[in-house]
Amino acid sequence: MPALVLLGAQWGDEGKGKATDLLGGSVDYVVRYQGGNNAGHTVVVGDQKYALHLLPSGILTPECTPVIGNGVVVDPAVLLSELSGLNDRGVDTSKLLVSGNAHLITPYHTTVDKVTERFLGKRKIGTTGRGIGPAYADKINRVGIRVQDLYDESILEQKVEAALDGKNQILAKLYNRRAIEAGQIVEELLGYGEKIRPYVADTALVLNKALDENKVVLMEGGQGTLLDVDHGTYPFVTSSNPTAGGACTGTGVGPTKITRVIGILKAYTTRVGAGPFPTELFDEDGDKLRSIGHEYGVTTGRDRRCGWFDAVIARYATRVNGLTDFFLTKLDILTGWEQIPVCVAYEIDGKRVEELPFSQTDFHHAKPVYEYLPGWTEDITKAKTFSDLPKNAQAYVKALEEMSGAPISAIGVGPGRTETIEINSFV
Repeated sequence: MPALVLLGAQWGDEGKGKATDLLGGSVDYVVRYQGGNNAGHTVVVGDQKYALHLLPSGILTPECTPVIGNGVVVDPAVLLSELSGLNDRGVDTSKLLVSGNAHLITPYHTTVDKVTERFLGKRKIGTTGRGIGPAYADKINRVGIRVQDLYDESILEQKVEAALDGKNQILAKLYNRRAIEAGQIVEELLGYGEKIRPYVADTALVLNKALDENKVVLMEGGQGTLLDVDHGTYPFVTSSNPTAGGACTGTGVGPTKITRVIGILKAYTTRVGAGPFPTELFDEDGDKLRSIGHEYGVTTGRDRRCGWFDAVIARYATRVNGLTDFFLTKLDILTGWEQIPVCVAYEIDGKRVEELPFSQTDFHHAKPVYEYLPGWTEDITKAKTFSDLPKNAQAYVKALEEMSGAPISAIGVGPGRTETIEINSFV
């Protein structure tokens, strides 16, 4: 009963879509277990590029059943729009399953998200404004709306009214915004409910039965380890748990059924939004990484902040996730540098620190300690085996593997589906 977890080992945008798509032909189910449409990823199939925001990458693999788990917050309008877009391009989406226990993002969640972020001013967190945080807040406050509520109009009305009682007070008195009418929200949600009804299922039961039948289930996290609400750079984080523990709570699959936990590492480092970033570059190298790597948010279009590889973060991701393997992506982007800096430790108040500091204050003041590895100029996009890589590229990968604490089992050498070197099979 092999269950695999695949997650970001940095601040997100590591190339999880490519990794999930690569594994798609070997697995039976691909499950998103947290986050919402704030987690975009791009998958390139042949000459076609697909930008996915809410749907699991497995939606592009015909043999695979894609699943949106109970830990995801679902904006039904976005879900239907994304399905329609794929259907128009000839992608069969009929196998999609959506957990009846997943919470919904409603129009009032996006309204609250946007006005709150504007109100924070220079203290803003850098959210996508898509209602993710407010939806998770309602979930924890036990006033959330779940997918299953769409099929009981009386319960839906009660829950929407209860949720809006407090929110309308805040919108009107604090933000000087017009109150939101519950009836209008209920009507809109009921309409969505009928359209997504064919996809709704008890996904936890489906997945556990599949594992009992020795089928392969891949659990796919959004964002990345350093954006985890418990283990990330709080408060500059997302509102859920992209780390491996979130895969269990977000799918209903127990931890004893997980056999491998695969971390996706970019060959350098990026992040979107506010928050500390020790290796961030503000020079020509940063601009070059952004330009060559096309480092712009799939969901937001925002420029990604770019920096050199941070081995301290990679070691931390290995530890908190129990990583068994790494998938290293975008190695090709580093082609052309004479030497490549790698952050091996931090300097904090004059002291060398080799593990991620637990203090937010210390992390904000961390300065990178670099080692410099020789670069390469050869085109590596056609490499099919590890030995095809230039010697300096091989040495770079081996150094990152040693510093990060888990074996690198695959390497992305280009954006395409076939531009990957597999060293060890994940399944």
